[in-house]
Amino acid sequence: MTDSLMTPAAGRRTLSHAFLRDLRGGLARLASPWTAVALTPLAVAFLDSARTGEIVAFAASAFVSTLPYLAVAVLLIAWLKATGAQAIVGRAFQGRETQAIVLAALLGGLAPFCSCQVIPFIAGLLAIGAPLSAIMAFWLSSPLIDPPTLLITAAALGWPFALAKAGFAVALGLFGGFAVKAMVAGGAFAEPARAVAGGSCCRKKVFGGAPVWRFWQEEERGEAFRSELAANALFLAKWLALAYVIEALLVTYVPADLVAGVVGGEGVLPVILAALVGMPAYLNSYVAPPLLAGLMEQGMTAGAAMAFMIAGAVSSVPAMAAVWSLVRLPVFAAYIGLGLTGAVLSGLLFQLMS
Repeated sequence: MTDSLMTPAAGRRTLSHAFLRDLRGGLARLASPWTAVALTPLAVAFLDSARTGEIVAFAASAFVSTLPYLAVAVLLIAWLKATGAQAIVGRAFQGRETQAIVLAALLGGLAPFCSCQVIPFIAGLLAIGAPLSAIMAFWLSSPLIDPPTLLITAAALGWPFALAKAGFAVALGLFGGFAVKAMVAGGAFAEPARAVAGGSCCRKKVFGGAPVWRFWQEEERGEAFRSELAANALFLAKWLALAYVIEALLVTYVPADLVAGVVGGEGVLPVILAALVGMPAYLNSYVAPPLLAGLMEQGMTAGAAMAFMIAGAVSSVPAMAAVWSLVRLPVFAAYIGLGLTGAVLSGLLFQLMS
């Protein structure tokens, strides 16, 4: 039907459909993490103006501290794709999955990353096609311990507690890595990663053959580098900014001692409850040890304290917000389930050891 023959009713329907399409597109753009990042300080300013500067400063400081990790990650992703080296890196893991899981768990247990700072590196591993099992091993173990946390934990809770936490960090990575390996072998997680910047990395240009290290000498590769750099930087920046805004709200309005005080008591049930409460809570790794030391003096078991610390580090709300941006729902659910299970098992085992 031509425009000249279109009836008034058909014309109204066409305009209505166009309006609804534009409305849906506008709402989708408003649902961006940037909208939440911008509106949150405005809401705090309206409801609690005295805390606005504190929340903005906390989120901004945390985001700035992550920029070096973000820069390394996005540059690495763009360089790997522009040169074609990602195929070599991906092939390096083929046939060596068990070794990759073990190395990832060990590296994660030693890496000085918090739960949010590890997100850019997970994005890089997903981009180069590393096995999901090795990624999960690194993902679960890396937020649990680092050299400063080890020393602070030892000072507040003793070296047995600190060394046990370090051991459980590696053990949790191994547990999660081999569990995911078994699930993948059973047909799970066919497409683990979410689309980035409106398209899947699998649909973008992939350069085959030998890597071209001087990629800037080829226009197509140079364009690929710039495109990947911009898309991944924007994608990771917006989700990390949202994660740190959520973290600032939690730290400001949810007292750590109030959260931790819920998990007192002895027996198996407090260990499970401690893991459940610790998962959505945010308890800074430097604040948690002295706080939990005080609670243990009041009767909280060492097992419950261990479960709370592990669950809180692996699956705090800021970390989960960033995790959700990278992987599809089945992988996200596996991450949460493995983190919770590992926290409970670690707490129960440590309680027996103690």
